[in-house]
Amino acid sequence: MYRTAFLDLPPLQQAHGTVQLPGSKSISNRVLLLAALSEGTTEVYDLLDSDDTQVMLEALRALGCGVEQAGAVVRITGLGGRTPHGGLDLFLGNAGTAMRPLTAALALLGGEYRLSGIPRMHERPIGDLVDALRQLGCQIEYLGTPGYPPLRIAQAAGLPSLALGQPIAVRGDVSSQFLTALLLALPLASQSQDIVIEVVGELISKPYIVITLELLARFGIAVRHEQWQRFTIPRGSRYRSPGSVHVEADASSASYFVALGAIAAHEGVRIQGVGLDSIQGDIRFTEAARAMGAVVEGGPNWLQVRRGRWPLQGIDLDCNHIPDAAMTLAVMALYADSPTTLRNIASWRVKETDRIAAMACELRKLGATVEEGADFIRVFPLPAAADWRAASIHTYDDHRVAMCFSLAAFNPAGLPVRIEDPRCVAKTFPDYFETLFSLVRTPLPQIPVICIDGPTASGKGTVAAAVAERLGYGFLDSGAMYRITALAALRAGLAIDAAHEHDIAALARTLPVRFAEGRIYLGGDDVSDAIRTEEAGMNASRVSALPAVRLALVDLQHAFRRLPGLVADGRDMGTVIFPDAPLKVYLTASATQRAERRYKQLISKGISANIDDLRADLEARDTRDSTRVVAPLKPAQDALVLDNSSLTIEQAVQQVLDWWLERQPVAVAVKG
Repeated sequence: MYRTAFLDLPPLQQAHGTVQLPGSKSISNRVLLLAALSEGTTEVYDLLDSDDTQVMLEALRALGCGVEQAGAVVRITGLGGRTPHGGLDLFLGNAGTAMRPLTAALALLGGEYRLSGIPRMHERPIGDLVDALRQLGCQIEYLGTPGYPPLRIAQAAGLPSLALGQPIAVRGDVSSQFLTALLLALPLASQSQDIVIEVVGELISKPYIVITLELLARFGIAVRHEQWQRFTIPRGSRYRSPGSVHVEADASSASYFVALGAIAAHEGVRIQGVGLDSIQGDIRFTEAARAMGAVVEGGPNWLQVRRGRWPLQGIDLDCNHIPDAAMTLAVMALYADSPTTLRNIASWRVKETDRIAAMACELRKLGATVEEGADFIRVFPLPAAADWRAASIHTYDDHRVAMCFSLAAFNPAGLPVRIEDPRCVAKTFPDYFETLFSLVRTPLPQIPVICIDGPTASGKGTVAAAVAERLGYGFLDSGAMYRITALAALRAGLAIDAAHEHDIAALARTLPVRFAEGRIYLGGDDVSDAIRTEEAGMNASRVSALPAVRLALVDLQHAFRRLPGLVADGRDMGTVIFPDAPLKVYLTASATQRAERRYKQLISKGISANIDDLRADLEARDTRDSTRVVAPLKPAQDALVLDNSSLTIEQAVQQVLDWWLERQPVAVAVKG
């Protein structure tokens, strides 16, 4: 998962492959609460691992439920009529699927609780749910602005005496989560009589209520409804664990890959984990994609999507049935031949952010003309490359804004798109960008590379690793490659000599080398320390003398050029390996300064050293490196020279970042 301040997506062109989607957020948190209210233990398979499910799991643990995680299975031992632990402060982040249902369930179970979240959660309305619960006699207080969290539930432990003689009224035109919360909680109070809920106004997002009713049925609660306006929970309803539940993949998350297929997949994108028979309403996004021109096929647990009509066709659609997935249509609209109007989306205003305003603002940054109203958005396409603009997309801590705008990187102008705060996708799809990069294709020259070359002990490795971390790019320590090759050859039983040159070269081409969090891995083995010995250095020198091995390692280093970009450090990165890199830095320092740094480094490790000897050795190595016949150490002609003799590491890193950002169409400060 990317934790950078922003993530630059280079221009993307095509997509092909298979994606396995994470579990549905809507199903995951409903299942967790139902399992917590049931008797016995429920094994939950394929649960979504995200911010929203983690806050729900933490709340259930605090309340006294048994929670065990074993690989892909989560076992929930429910309360089964037991009184939950009281006197708790429950922090629920920005998870509406946790805040609303837990408020209702805890108000019925009794006890004292404080429910809070991040500031945006405290701006999301909950007053209609609280009003409905107060009708019953539940004691709930607002701790801040009336109608919004945080909340305090304060009443005697145990099921309170409730006023169930009249139907419970709840508004349906703000959020379907209010009705879902009541449907999930009220079976707790149905021992002696039927309980009736009446919806006031139009019920929006009906497909999410379908999910709720389907899951209630799996846990033994058969709710009847009349035209989606009157719901009856039968007397004597009792939660019974089904033993195990498999969580469907998230149909809302599927929308990004359905759109990806429609925009960029001539051969097709296959989506695993959700099919046309899904219980999730957002699966009907496939119908909207077909209307715009996509070719969509599917069966149980799979979808296959490819580009059909091009450009896409603008549509006019009531999106009440796909409120979350409809955001993806707003970005697809940029690739259409006529305007697209998305109607009946008032619920966007009270989601993780005001999504109508957010989408309109960010679409305009890309160059689009957008009209918006209280419950609609109209997007005019960008038919020509000249119409597009490079943009830095503000994501409002909203996962769906970040994911749907990634599709703008397929623009015909070949412009990059910056996604601010990419970590926000952790709410539902922590590995979204990694998954996207595994499917998309773009010409290698479009994948950016920053080269940082320099002499021994100049700090190039430290600076390069830090720059890569700040940008979310891959990292290549080319100096380690020969050492790793020598180690791998010896482990394979190959003597490092001319007789085994071609065998070692064949081995080198496919070495599973990985750089992560300051460590170096060969396959699953951390070899960071093993390749830094004196013997490893000598073996690396012997390997580097074998021409076929050198050529093989050039190919291996080229293979590190992967999305979203690469920072490579070494001695010939800018001159030999990546001569087309858009930024080349030659990092240097005086021999005296480098000797002092190396001396401090050795002393800190308990290794005795003489600073004069170190300086003399560095000067001798500089001479050898700069005069060698193959790839002599020198700045590339277009390299920027950075003398860091008097700079801190952070200052050197910031200078490289500043140079890089000056070359980008869109700038964002990354200091600090």
